[in-house]
Amino acid sequence: VLICLRWLIMDARVKPAHDERRGRPSISPLNGQLPRPTVHDAAAMDGYWVYVLTNKPRGTLYIGVTNDLIRRTHEHRAGLVDGFSKRYQLKTLVHFERYDAPRLAIQREKNIKHWPRVWKLDLVEAANPQWRDLYRDITS
Repeated sequence: VLICLRWLIMDARVKPAHDERRGRPSISPLNGQLPRPTVHDAAAMDGYWVYVLTNKPRGTLYIGVTNDLIRRTHEHRAGLVDGFSKRYQLKTLVHFERYDAPRLAIQREKNIKHWPRVWKLDLVEAANPQWRDLYRDITS
């Protein structure tokens, strides 16, 4: 019982706010409203990252978590990682969020993975309506 209660409390702290009218998550400063960091600003790249990759706009989605967004995205793009992202050629970075604590990033990733697909599409489109590849934004 204590474990279940602890899980519910932790889950409640990191769940996104929802738009009650549409039943979809609302966008908060933690999911998509961050300034785009560059490699030259190494301090801005510190932290833990939840990211979304796709192969085309509104296509197959991959949600991941990492402590080095540039390295991890490069690994996906170069096909160095066997698995789902390589099989479906998911190389376009369309969304990312920064967290200070790994626990929060991991929980956010798990939450997003359990969302209905339409919520995930709304998350990307709220911050990136053209489905631009954001990899150049973080490496320039």
